[in-house]
Amino acid sequence: MNQAEEELTGLERVSSAPVPPAVAASPVQPRVKPVDRCQLTWQMLDVERLIEPDHAARAIWELVGRLKLDGFYAPIEAVEGSAGRTPWDPRLLVSLWIYAYSRGISSAREIARRCTYEPAFQWLCGLGEVNHHTLSDFRVGHDASLRELFVQVLGVLSSEGLVSLERVMHDGTRIKACAGADSFRREERLKKHLGAARKQVEAMGDPREEQPARKRAAQERAVRERQQRLEQALEEVQKVRQAKRADKEQARASPSDPQARVMKQSNGGYAPSYNVQLSTEASNRIIVGAGVSQSGSDYGQLIGAVARIEANLAKKPGQLVVDGGFTTRENIMSMAEQGIDFFGSLAEVNQRIAGQKGKRGVSEGFYTDKFIYDAQQNVFRCPAGETLRHKGRDFRLGVTLHQYRAPTERCRLCKFQSKCCPGNLHHGRSVIRTERAPAMQQFADKMQTEAGKAVYRQRGPVAEFPNAWIKDKLGLRQFRLRGLVKVRLEVLWAALTYNIQQWIRLSWRAGLAAASN
Repeated sequence: MNQAEEELTGLERVSSAPVPPAVAASPVQPRVKPVDRCQLTWQMLDVERLIEPDHAARAIWELVGRLKLDGFYAPIEAVEGSAGRTPWDPRLLVSLWIYAYSRGISSAREIARRCTYEPAFQWLCGLGEVNHHTLSDFRVGHDASLRELFVQVLGVLSSEGLVSLERVMHDGTRIKACAGADSFRREERLKKHLGAARKQVEAMGDPREEQPARKRAAQERAVRERQQRLEQALEEVQKVRQAKRADKEQARASPSDPQARVMKQSNGGYAPSYNVQLSTEASNRIIVGAGVSQSGSDYGQLIGAVARIEANLAKKPGQLVVDGGFTTRENIMSMAEQGIDFFGSLAEVNQRIAGQKGKRGVSEGFYTDKFIYDAQQNVFRCPAGETLRHKGRDFRLGVTLHQYRAPTERCRLCKFQSKCCPGNLHHGRSVIRTERAPAMQQFADKMQTEAGKAVYRQRGPVAEFPNAWIKDKLGLRQFRLRGLVKVRLEVLWAALTYNIQQWIRLSWRAGLAAASN
């Protein structure tokens, strides 16, 4: 055996030798503390330290405490020295709803649940637990008091220099209703459902049905509410028919939310909605007026918006800036009568007429703007040289429409008839000259200036800011409440929350920073 073989044999003998126990043992396992969730503990808790000093909940509690809440306290029947259950302080309930909306929470049940574990809600409640029925009833039970609260907050913001009515932007936005698009029914279908609901109400008094009193009361209430909604839906069908001049087949209403209307959405689709109108002052983007409409169009909402601003702040805006949806002759004349400097987007009359002529087959070379007006003779001359003479005038709000017409026989013999008036077989070509009232003309001239255009360009960033905030940050993309009255309350809660958030951002936190320095 050579030396290499001897070394290999020796290695095999070493590897086959028994290993001491200490070497053969597995690696040592790390020791960690187990999590034991099956135990009860006592904890010392300082409620004041649940949230930081600059937390928004503290700001809301402070501001609500500065306001007069007499309207909220008035319905309370419990008084000192008498028996009865003590209700929650309205200051707490107002603060809870405002803080909840600021977090995008609009459910009473969710607020009640968070009061049991979330620090800010616990701090507001002082570790108490508020029933969701109490929260729900409070949100819809104080219409006049909530409007007064909104005005008071505007007063606080105004006193701190955060509100100016020098320039106000107004805009509308559609928010979906608490009703499904497939819930709308025609009149005949609603009548059938109403008949069934009435029979169900009559059958509720059957003593043979044995149920717990509380459950039975809830069922009776649900049946009666359904009957009321169906009756209201039938009334709303008649209103829709009258407003839109719709026939019996087209007019519909939803039994779940009878006052909702189908409106066009920003994405091009249609859904049951309400039209929310917000007026925003330009200096700090504070909402100075909020309203709700059932109409899908905006042009009829501006006069009411100005009235709300004046009611809230005892003053009309100096300037009012709107988009094309509000820019009508009625609104222009109304704002001029009220002494408000009005800015908007008004399409030129000749552009509208040109569009209409284009649809009628008129060639571009024969649009109205190609006809030359002779003011001395009060006539028009067409591109082919023919004279159109004055035939009459029509008086409308803010404008006088003068009609000019060419002789019928001359148009029939004209070689350009197929391009100028192809569908006009019994009369010559006609054009309209618009003579504006002084207020209309001043508005049109102003909107042609660079200064007027510059003011109008500021509309979008200001007017659309609160709309985006309420939808994105407050989460109000669909109403949780039903009916026009309750929807208005929900809009008011959202607008109030928005304004308080701006106060926290612009004033309260700045005051804390200054005090700490």
